[in-house]
Amino acid sequence: MRPPVLENLPQRDLSGASPGTVGSRRVLVVDDSRMQRRILSAQLSRSGYEVIEAGSAEEALAICQTCEPDIVLSDWVMPGMSGLDFCRAFRKMDRAGYGYFVLLTSKTEKNEVTEGLQSGADDFLSKPVNGDELRARLSAGERILHMERELKDKNRLLSSTLTELQGLYDVIDRDLTEACKLQQSLIKERHRSFGNAEVSLMLRPSGHVGGDLVGFFPINARRVGIYGIDVSGHGITSALMTARLAGYLSGSSPDQNIALMQTEFGIYDALPPGELAAYMNALVLDEMQTESYFTLIYADVDLISGKVDLVQAGHPHPAVQRADGTVEFLGNGGMPVGLIEGAEYETITTRLQPGDRLFLMSDGITEAADPAGAMLGEEGLERIIRKSAGLRGAAFLDAIFWDLEAFAAGDLVDDVSAVFFEFDGAKQNAD
Repeated sequence: MRPPVLENLPQRDLSGASPGTVGSRRVLVVDDSRMQRRILSAQLSRSGYEVIEAGSAEEALAICQTCEPDIVLSDWVMPGMSGLDFCRAFRKMDRAGYGYFVLLTSKTEKNEVTEGLQSGADDFLSKPVNGDELRARLSAGERILHMERELKDKNRLLSSTLTELQGLYDVIDRDLTEACKLQQSLIKERHRSFGNAEVSLMLRPSGHVGGDLVGFFPINARRVGIYGIDVSGHGITSALMTARLAGYLSGSSPDQNIALMQTEFGIYDALPPGELAAYMNALVLDEMQTESYFTLIYADVDLISGKVDLVQAGHPHPAVQRADGTVEFLGNGGMPVGLIEGAEYETITTRLQPGDRLFLMSDGITEAADPAGAMLGEEGLERIIRKSAGLRGAAFLDAIFWDLEAFAAGDLVDDVSAVFFEFDGAKQNAD
C-alpha cells in the first residue's frame, strides 16, 4: 500500500474556524475507487472545502493521526478494513474536536443503517452520490460542528471563570475565617465567678460569622449586666453590626458603655433596662442608618439580693430554673430594636433565690427544628434544661448545645447563643 503523502497538506488551527465558512473545513474522502474519489473531490472543491483523498481505510487512519479532518466521507465496502471498522477506529482516536462521519453506501436495510449509527456514523449517503444531497448533508454536518465548537468555547470560558471564582472564594474563605476569630474575640471572657454567683457564655455561629452576641459587664460592686443580642440576617453585615454593638456595651471600658452612668459620688449606676432598650433603638435609627435591626435581652442582676430587672425586646422569653428544678419563662415579648421609631420597652422584675439559675437564649435555640420541621419551642427547651439540671457553667451550656444538635439531627441553620447565670446566694464581700 502506498503511504499517504502529507507534507504538502496546508497546516491550520483546527480550533479557530469561522462559523459558516466551508473553506475552513477539511474533508477526508475515503474510497477504493479512484474515479469515485475524484468525482466527490471535484464536487467538494467547487463548494470551497479543502479535500484530502485516501484509497483505503488503513491509509485514511494514517492521515487522521497526522492531520484531523473535520468531515469524513467513507465508502462502506472496501478491501481490507471496511468503512464500518474505520468508523469505529476513528471514534476511538484522541481528537481536539468532533469529527462528522458520513458513510457512503448502497445499503438500505434498517438493521444495516442501525449498525452504522451504533458504530459512530452521523449520517449516510446513497451511491451514486447526488451533488445537491451531498451539499445538504454537509450543511447539516456544518451546523453540528459549529454548535460543538461553540459549546467547547463556552465550556472553556466557563472553566476559566470557575477557576477565577474558586480563587476569589478561597480569598473570601480565608478572610471569613479570620473574621470568625475576630468575632469570637469580642467575648473576652466566657466565664466569671462573682463569689456566690457565676456567669457563663455560649456563642456558636451557624456559618463563618454570625449575627449573635452575648456578654456581661460589672455595673458596680454589687450589680452585673448580662445581655444577648441577635442581629437580623446572617453573614458579614450582621457580624459588623454585632462588633459595633459590642462597643456600646463594653465591659472593659465603662466610660464607653452606654448602659452605664457615673453618679456624683464617682460610682457607676446603670440605666433601667427598658430605658436602655429605648436609647439603643433611637441610636440605631439615628446614627447607624441601616436596614438591620436586632432583638435584645438585657438583665441588671443584683448579686446580693438576687433582684433581676430585665427587658425583653423581641428576644425569646428568658427562662428561670428554680432550685427545685421547675422552669419559668418571663417577659411579654416586646419590639425589636432599630425597627420602629419611638418604640417603648418595659422593664420587668423577678428575684432569684439561692440555687436559682437564669438562662437567656437566642431564637437559634427555641426555633431549632427536628427533621420533620417541628420546632423545639419552650416546652422542648424546658425538657433539656431539666435534663441538665445537675450541671454547672460551661458543662451545662455544652449539654444544652449537644441536646439541641441531637434534636435537629445536626442541621442547625441559625446562630446559637446563650447567657447562663447561676445564683448561689447573697454576695458576702463587696469588692
